[in-house]
Amino acid sequence: MAGALKSTSDGSTLVLTLSNPEFKNALGPEIYAAGVEALNAAENNPEIRSVVITGEGPVFCAGGNLQRLQANRQLPPEVQAQSIDGLHSWIDSIRTFPKPVIAAVEGAAAGAGFSLALACDLLVAADNAVFVMAYSTVALSPDGGGSWALARALPRALVTELLMCGERISAQKLQGFGLVNRVAAAGGALAEALKLADALNARAPNALASIKELINEAPANTLGQQLSSERDHFVRNLHHANGGEGIEAFLQKRPPRYR
Repeated sequence: MAGALKSTSDGSTLVLTLSNPEFKNALGPEIYAAGVEALNAAENNPEIRSVVITGEGPVFCAGGNLQRLQANRQLPPEVQAQSIDGLHSWIDSIRTFPKPVIAAVEGAAAGAGFSLALACDLLVAADNAVFVMAYSTVALSPDGGGSWALARALPRALVTELLMCGERISAQKLQGFGLVNRVAAAGGALAEALKLADALNARAPNALASIKELINEAPANTLGQQLSSERDHFVRNLHHANGGEGIEAFLQKRPPRYR
């Protein structure tokens, strides 16, 4: 049975649920395409302020479906290349999506499931969650931007161990390295992620979009380029209606009402 990506709303938060429980929410082309489509629609919907990605049941995502991968070995290499391009399109759409995206992880996030969680802006994990780049265990190498994200966030020796040895790492240890933002009790990752989303939803969407863009640009920018970009974003946000509302609300000691 092919997996699906379920879409529901919780206030101003869009919840995308990986739904392939028979295969522990393994990913596939139909989920990648649905993920890109959902984000494209949410980008143009002012009622949606944030997105949470989670998994159905006790496991976030087991990564790729090994049965499908084995079958793809009998097909031209272009078939698997196109599938990975689909995954990468979704990863890129998460990174460039102008609203906050939060991963809510229960149980295991393995392989591309780990990469998917790393692509999100914020990561909430249950205290029993484990993360593993399991590719080398089955003689494969990473996809989904996992090597890119880990190499920029962790020491080289630890990244090498995670990728080459396929070692599991706990939510608590990843939190210590700054890759997990919140650790919740088992079964509570989604609720904690929605609580975090609600806090973000109360802030000015244009300011959050600017912050995400600045964060994305920073690694490739020189200091001078980043200073120029910060200036341009600041001026644009100051002259946005939300800038006036935010300052006025602060001075009047009342909650702001952002659009």
